[in-house]
Amino acid sequence: MKQPKVNFYNLAWRWHFYAGLFVAPFMVMLALTGTIYLFKPQLDSLMYSSLINVPAGHHTVPADDLLKRVKDAYPQGTIKQYLPPVNAERSAQFVVLNGGNELNVFVDPYHGDILGEQDAKKNLQAIARAIHGELMIGTVGDRLIELAAGWGVVLVVSGVFLWWPRGQAAGILWPRLNSRGRVLWRDLHAVTGFWGASLLLVMLLSGMTWTGFWGKQYAEVWNVFPAAMWDDVPKSDVEARSLNSATRQTVPWAMENTPMPMSGDHAEHMAHGGTQAGPAAPTISLQDVQDIAVQREVEPGYSIALPTTATGVFTIAVFADDPRNDATLHVDQYSGKVLADVRFEQYGAVARATEIGVMLHEGKMFGVFNQIVVLLICLMILLSAASGVVIWWKRRPQGKFGVPPLRHDLPKWKTAMVIMFALAVAFPLVGASLVVVWVLDRALFSRLGRQTESASSSS
Repeated sequence: MKQPKVNFYNLAWRWHFYAGLFVAPFMVMLALTGTIYLFKPQLDSLMYSSLINVPAGHHTVPADDLLKRVKDAYPQGTIKQYLPPVNAERSAQFVVLNGGNELNVFVDPYHGDILGEQDAKKNLQAIARAIHGELMIGTVGDRLIELAAGWGVVLVVSGVFLWWPRGQAAGILWPRLNSRGRVLWRDLHAVTGFWGASLLLVMLLSGMTWTGFWGKQYAEVWNVFPAAMWDDVPKSDVEARSLNSATRQTVPWAMENTPMPMSGDHAEHMAHGGTQAGPAAPTISLQDVQDIAVQREVEPGYSIALPTTATGVFTIAVFADDPRNDATLHVDQYSGKVLADVRFEQYGAVARATEIGVMLHEGKMFGVFNQIVVLLICLMILLSAASGVVIWWKRRPQGKFGVPPLRHDLPKWKTAMVIMFALAVAFPLVGASLVVVWVLDRALFSRLGRQTESASSSS
């Protein structure tokens, strides 16, 4: 009698199950928070119209006068950042550290009136971004998100194998809508997963560039500029990433690893001598810095980070919707000299691709069309997660966990081993967790399965 051909379907199914078990809750959370942040421009205009929208006027108040108004209103506060109006009908904005809180303070650029304030870390968009990036629990949350994204890659790879056509198109390229029950849910899960697989990989990989472990290693390899760019610039030990936070993006990803220059003729000596820099005392005005941004044709939407120490610099930065308009300029607070002016053209090839990937990820690259595409991806993620849970629940034997059975007569699948090894090397956190899951699978889940089967047969 001809022996049935051995296949590896249930092995892939088992790993797909484990990946989905861990990833699904995170993917639902990422899809929901991502959707909120995706429509930030529209939601901000709707929710905070009185703060961000102003009637267009004829003459704007100089930036330094606006700065003085804010200082008078918050005498104990520290001005961290200034965001000039994006267009003639938008307010100016200052970021103020006041009493342990970070506030967005909105100012009418034509009359200097303070329109109101907003907690920079507790508004809807900031909360959505913080949950999306680190679950609002810092480093631990960041690592969990990174782990979930890495396992998401495993989920996609194993899912594509399970989906792979085996002599039919119905239920593969389109769902059998005339079916009912588990077959219909299976089709929705498989077809949605197939059409969204490549897009989901782009979303996962572009999102991982911001993670604290894998993303940091990736950045150290790929967003490196020629050292000669900084030869004539006094450099501090602080990197530009210090200007970014979980709730606020200031400098582009490609600039995060670059050193912050220092102001003043003796900055280099102070840096090497370990002299403690005093408080900032700029001799150029904030309006001067804004004029530099205009003269150098920096795209509107930029921010100006103020120096915090005597050797600090003004940083003009725009994290543009179209990365080709990215700009990061560091300005000496005493002379007004532009110490560095880095644009998209100076990024490396991988850094350029990464920045474009990030903007596609955030739905900004191509305006509303990009938002709609990312929204569809988020909806596909939610449908895949929901249908996967329904399939598991309907297939799960009564009183059992429903882990797909593992055939012990399967020979070693060299291709699968190579793929899993490659994933483990590419994503170290995934590799470490794969070992943990393998040990648990062999020592715990398989034993529980055999005990359950023995109990069922004896009864």
